[in-house]
Amino acid sequence: MASILTLKAGTSWTDAWQRCLAVAPEAFRDDRVLNLWNAAWQADGRTLPAVSPVDGSPVVGPPRLDRVTAQDSVRAALDQHRAWRHIPLPERRARVGAALDALTEHRELLALLLVWEIGKPWRLAQADVDRAIDGVRWYVDGIDAMVAGRAPLDGPVSNIASWNYPMSVLVHAMLVQALAGNAVIAKTPTDGGVACLTLASALAAREGIPVTLVSGGGGELSEALVRAPEIGCVSFVGGRDTGAAVATAVADLGKRHILEQEGLNTWGIWNHSDWDTFAAVVPKLFDYGKQRCTAYPRFVVQRDLFDDFLAAYLPAVRTLRIGHPLAVEQPDDPCPQLDFGPVINAAKAKELHDQVTEAVERGAVPLHRGRPEEARFLPGQDTSAYVQPITLLAPPRSSPLHHAEPFGPVDTIVLVDTEAELLAAMNASNGALVATLSTDDRETYDRLAPQIRAFKVGHGTPRSRGDRDELFGGFGGSWRGAFVGGELLVRAVTQGPAGERLPGNFPEYQLMP
Repeated sequence: MASILTLKAGTSWTDAWQRCLAVAPEAFRDDRVLNLWNAAWQADGRTLPAVSPVDGSPVVGPPRLDRVTAQDSVRAALDQHRAWRHIPLPERRARVGAALDALTEHRELLALLLVWEIGKPWRLAQADVDRAIDGVRWYVDGIDAMVAGRAPLDGPVSNIASWNYPMSVLVHAMLVQALAGNAVIAKTPTDGGVACLTLASALAAREGIPVTLVSGGGGELSEALVRAPEIGCVSFVGGRDTGAAVATAVADLGKRHILEQEGLNTWGIWNHSDWDTFAAVVPKLFDYGKQRCTAYPRFVVQRDLFDDFLAAYLPAVRTLRIGHPLAVEQPDDPCPQLDFGPVINAAKAKELHDQVTEAVERGAVPLHRGRPEEARFLPGQDTSAYVQPITLLAPPRSSPLHHAEPFGPVDTIVLVDTEAELLAAMNASNGALVATLSTDDRETYDRLAPQIRAFKVGHGTPRSRGDRDELFGGFGGSWRGAFVGGELLVRAVTQGPAGERLPGNFPEYQLMP
């Protein structure tokens, strides 16, 4: 008989909120967070209601600013930028280092906020915080050489990022941008992460780092955060629809930009026999329910190998552990080791279920469906944001699952007979961030990999966004503007010699590092 689960002691949302009030009283109130602009925490903006994807219970929502206040915040950030850019590098390094020490001190609280706000399992929430801290420390140690002969931008960097990696993508970028001499502005994601970002920003602001953190709808804030003449660079992470609008704006204005957009990352199987290695990696590909820009939701498989593929894939996917990230058998037990918890909200869960249903009705073949009764849930909890892993063979071309990234635990498989079909299927979304080709023959990999339209292509191993000195970008519709990672991130947010062409994917040129 299965044990009745309970919430791990000291991990409730109320517990986390009370800790936030104690750690950063300047940024939190009893019932809301504040916006940070003009070097002060402001009780402005209309707070929207929000719920946790974990169990549907209320959490703090973003305090949305109006257009006029957002414009005021950008003008204030420019004033901060003009002062900060003249702060000597050793002092900037010391302040960012002090902020990292503070983040390290409150690592577990930041991770707990990520669990409640965006549904990350405990292991992955901690990893998100750690990657931010460790990644920025790498820049602190090596920043002198990276900024040699370069200068900060003429205005602050505006950051608009998706909700899935508040620390290791957004906070990481903000602190590196500040280290390079820029004031930074960040918009809190609408779908989650406002409390975590507020706490991280409070810890950075205490050290004198010029951080602006504001909330609001894209329509209301885009004029200020994208088009305002004060902005020196726009850094965007998100979907192609919103990204296309941002890209049009920055192209019209000739503004420095870094636009990371989605693409259908694919895993090809061709003349392959090492199935044990492949089976071992399948569960890892489901980390955080594939809500990652470098997730692999599409497998393109040589038809002759389909039986071997299924023999490796299906037992592996059946081992996935799903459930409430803080549900334990005894209150003092460690948090469960899960592959993923909920998707970001109930609306996204419904969207995925509807897409799967429609695809099956139009001919897709369901090969695997996870069983809800095997998931770990608290008695009576709301499970509307949970999606069990699903695998479909041959999604119809009319389905979004055929050509777009689902951003959830839904795998699709396409069978091919020729190398030309393999490449066409792997390039279905006009550019991707990562891809992998599993083939026994190195010569075959070397011949096919350059024809795969992804920035990084692995040989039988998954590729990731990367840390520290690993570069990152995308081809086609998956990326616009300057590439990042390593010293390229610093180059993207600083000015170099006259006429410098940054590595990146621009309308007028594409330059690889």
